[in-house]
Amino acid sequence: MSRDTDRKGRRSQGPCQAPRPRFVQRCLIRSAWMVFFLAASVAGGYCANVITDDMGRKITVKAPFARIISLYAGHTENLFSLGLDSEIIGVPPSETYPEKALAKPVFSYHDDLEKFLGARPDLVLIRPMIDRGYARLLAGLEKNGITVVSLQPGNIDEIYRYWRTLGALTGKEAESDRLVDGFKASLEAVRKSVREISPRKKVYFEAIHDRMKTFSPDSMAIFSVETAGGINLAKDAEPVRDTNIAAYGKERILSHAAEMDVFLAQSGPMNHVTIDLIRSEPGFSAIRAVQNQQIYLIDEVLVSRPTVRLLEGIRTIAKILYPELSLKDR
Repeated sequence: MSRDTDRKGRRSQGPCQAPRPRFVQRCLIRSAWMVFFLAASVAGGYCANVITDDMGRKITVKAPFARIISLYAGHTENLFSLGLDSEIIGVPPSETYPEKALAKPVFSYHDDLEKFLGARPDLVLIRPMIDRGYARLLAGLEKNGITVVSLQPGNIDEIYRYWRTLGALTGKEAESDRLVDGFKASLEAVRKSVREISPRKKVYFEAIHDRMKTFSPDSMAIFSVETAGGINLAKDAEPVRDTNIAAYGKERILSHAAEMDVFLAQSGPMNHVTIDLIRSEPGFSAIRAVQNQQIYLIDEVLVSRPTVRLLEGIRTIAKILYPELSLKDR
């Protein structure tokens, strides 16, 4: 019996012969998924081991970075969320969370280049605002072989890509996938909890009191309000210089006086405000939320920082808006 026939006399397929239809179908399906995966990677700003940061730098990650200085507290918090600790060798002066971060050496973009070189980092994580203001320091770091990566997501989809980028930089891809998946599941649980609520509370969310500024409609803060079941009254707010802050003004705030159920304000370094200050603002006595004592403050790190604690901010807002609400965990 020849090598080209089987035991029943049927001719077998050689390696160059046409494959069977079922095999072709499987190959096409696998190929389609591979193309989809590669396209998704490119759309997310990175492909395989190449990452593009928010300022256009292309970084080839040959191995996970293991000596990292973070110059933004949000970066630090996310690195810890991915399971890193000893790899983090420097944090910014504003660091407050998690507690383990407080024991790390402090670095600032105001420091001399020599301080950074003495610490021997292989990666310095920054934000675009540092890129724009401290180009000389960053050029010195890069000249000495230190990788600089500038990241700052502005909306929820960018947050997911940002977490995965941090995972790719640090060899924590699986952990970043779990972070994204867990966060999405928790968000869906909140959405289910508020889905049947009617009528919805109408909210004005203050960003900076003394300038009468709110948040842009696509910001994390407004995403938090809307996910919590609130209606953003400042849908016509326009962002200032590509930030998540939007100019609004007292006149437009007061135009919503009769329909405003809740006056919400972030509280922290960006907005040093109190409930009494809001209540006593000239003209605000006409606002229904002020009249009904529905003024609330929320820590700005829970609504403006791209970390998993954004979920805590969403749940806090949901309980402010609907005190009797029973929130589902998952």
